[in-house]
Amino acid sequence: MLPTISVNSRSHGNGALSPRDAARHTAGAKRYKYLRRLFHFRQMDFEFALWQMLYLFTSPQRVYRNFHYRKQTKDQWARDDPAFLVLLSIWLCVSTVGFGFVLDMGFFETIKLLLWVVFIDCVGVGLLIATLMWFISNKYLVKQQNRDYDVEWGYAFDVHLNAFYPLLVILHFIQLFFINYVIISDSVIGYFVGNTLWLIAIGYYIYVTFLGYSALPFLKNTAILLYPFALLILLYLISLACGWNFTKMLCSFYKYRVK
Repeated sequence: MLPTISVNSRSHGNGALSPRDAARHTAGAKRYKYLRRLFHFRQMDFEFALWQMLYLFTSPQRVYRNFHYRKQTKDQWARDDPAFLVLLSIWLCVSTVGFGFVLDMGFFETIKLLLWVVFIDCVGVGLLIATLMWFISNKYLVKQQNRDYDVEWGYAFDVHLNAFYPLLVILHFIQLFFINYVIISDSVIGYFVGNTLWLIAIGYYIYVTFLGYSALPFLKNTAILLYPFALLILLYLISLACGWNFTKMLCSFYKYRVK
């Protein structure tokens, strides 16, 4: 069940704290607390993180409902518990090793692939997307009458992680069972199955990202975050018409990167 503990309002507006407590709730203090908990596994709530991973597939709205509760109880939208990040990292490592096995990579090639996927595909791209969305949302989506509100960068990164997890499972786990026998073949079925999985994965990424920003009550016009769906579907149809196989291109790219 979701936590429903309420607290007394500490101030007006954006939940601002009293001057006495403000220093303990700065971005730097929150970041320090988050990073410090990375080394204290007993303080992490892995059961709740697993709950979030499950509901990101079945009902992602319920996950973002919890972010509202965190704002009410802890005065921040972003996660203060790194358990989700730790479990995502484990998923990333296991799925990447599976990818290396399916592509018949050696031990050192798989390690190179793992480093690439973790630091470039997940962290590097995630930092770029989170920073871009943080800037765009604060610059163009915040309601004029609520100028005291702002999107936390940590929340923008959490939204990316939430959206990245289903994409990871679809492309780096489910797809593994079809790569060698179906997807990388030169048949129409091969690139249809592969490209359809890409369509579902990226489409889910866009949808979960939209839910993340639409959950913030001080943002407006968040429906524009769904506009990339049109481009995605168009690219999908063009790929089927031209016989492009996105998974085959990804496998070739990964093999090139680990040489």
